[in-house]
Amino acid sequence: MDLNFSHATKIRVRYSETDQMGYSYHGNYAQYFEVARVESLRDLGMNYKEMENNGYMLPVSELSIKYLLPALYDDELTIISKITSTKGARLFFEYEIFNENNSLLSTGKTTLVFVSKKTMKPMIPPQEFLEILSQFEIKTN
Repeated sequence: MDLNFSHATKIRVRYSETDQMGYSYHGNYAQYFEVARVESLRDLGMNYKEMENNGYMLPVSELSIKYLLPALYDDELTIISKITSTKGARLFFEYEIFNENNSLLSTGKTTLVFVSKKTMKPMIPPQEFLEILSQFEIKTN
């Protein structure tokens, strides 16, 4: 199912996240994406804790990041997270990170896989989750 859902999350670059140049360390971007992803799901009425309590988890199976400009200490970042599709057990996200000047700093993608908490094997997304996402389905003719 192809989807058109996006959510904006704001986060500030903390001093401890920067290197000697004042740039946010490249490894932090995966965490920025995670914060945005969790908040996107929360905005849809789903949250990780609830999902785990219901017996399924969403580990990341793929991550790609393209760095365009550095995020600097004390920058307020806006992370746009988009849920673009579901295919079988997989859920696909795309991200854009902007600074306060609206400059695009980074783009990224993640693939998550629904797995059973008990068996750790892939599983079809829960029907409730698919119903929530269906309101954002892109209809093709």
